[in-house]
Amino acid sequence: MSSIAAATRATTPTGAEPAARRTRRPLRPARIVLYIFLTVVALGWLAPLLLALYASLRPYQETAQYGYFSWPHKLSFDYYQQAWSGAEMPRYFRNTFFIAVPAVLLTLFFASFVAFALARFKIPGRKTLLVMFTAGNLLPPQVMVTPLYTAYTKIPLPEWMSSSLTLYDSYLGLIAIHVAFQTGFCVFVLYNYTQTIPVELTEAAVVDGAGVWRQYWQITMPLLRPALGALATLEFTWIYNDFLWALVLMSSGDKLPVTSALNNLRGQFFTDYNLLAAGSVMVALPTLIVFFALQKQFISGLTLGANKG
Repeated sequence: MSSIAAATRATTPTGAEPAARRTRRPLRPARIVLYIFLTVVALGWLAPLLLALYASLRPYQETAQYGYFSWPHKLSFDYYQQAWSGAEMPRYFRNTFFIAVPAVLLTLFFASFVAFALARFKIPGRKTLLVMFTAGNLLPPQVMVTPLYTAYTKIPLPEWMSSSLTLYDSYLGLIAIHVAFQTGFCVFVLYNYTQTIPVELTEAAVVDGAGVWRQYWQITMPLLRPALGALATLEFTWIYNDFLWALVLMSSGDKLPVTSALNNLRGQFFTDYNLLAAGSVMVALPTLIVFFALQKQFISGLTLGANKG
């Protein structure tokens, strides 16, 4: 064993060093300043969440007496139990997932199919269509509140789909508006991603007799996984946190999403902000879980093409 090690050392060039050591860059003042800046920005983004988490573990009487930035005398999870039962969180979480999950899946399905068609087929005016999809995201949703409300109250639905017999005050109505607003952005992202996929793959599939659906579902969709993971994270976060459309297009309190459940924690004459902080942390947890579950795909989708010159 010692002879093999000696032979290895003898055959190694004298000036050779590990690759990691050779490529290690010295810490320059500009890089140190950059690290400090990024650290401060990251802490600035985390500060509200960390403060809410810290306040949710302390009694309100303690923070009212000593302040929110004081040293804690008692920490407990009592507020989380109160928020879970007092705000009826389970029901509102269920309502949110009834809206967010189908909306995200339908958005990604429609957007990926449209992006595939625009990128792989010579459709007349496809550039114009892509611009229209992108420009739709620039329109403020507030300007369409009144016409959408009027339209929703006049579109009929069967009783098993909506108790109001219209699109208003139904889960389908909220899902439809989210899909309509989010599809344009997803088409723009997926179109550019699809352009990086070699067209020879679909051409070979056509030679083998594959139809349009098979080219899309079996050839293109697996290669879109990083972009779909990144978009799923963003879309779930945006739809999950939406409050405007649920407030405008729904009236039944038992159908509202979880973002509206926080209002149940506010009293008529007094608001325990530590209890409200506990509810806010609970509401934010699903988005964090989705991000960590899709973190690998999210980073892969964001860094696509970063190393291409």
